[in-house]
Amino acid sequence: MPRKRIVKLRCPICKKPVKSDNSEFPFCSDRCRLVDLGKWASGQYVISSPVTDAEDAIRDRNPEDEEES
Repeated sequence: MPRKRIVKLRCPICKKPVKSDNSEFPFCSDRCRLVDLGKWASGQYVISSPVTDAEDAIRDRNPEDEEES
């Protein structure tokens, strides 16, 4: 019978080692889970907007629009 693989990582909040079989994984405790939730709720975590390349912006413009102005 194959053994279940256990991954050992660190809690993203307090950096304590956490095994994947822990009920709070990837956090080490309920407290760290709530701290992380609070950071999301308060806006401390943000997903940045995509960075646009200047060349893409030039290609996306229609040259006919510039001639009419």
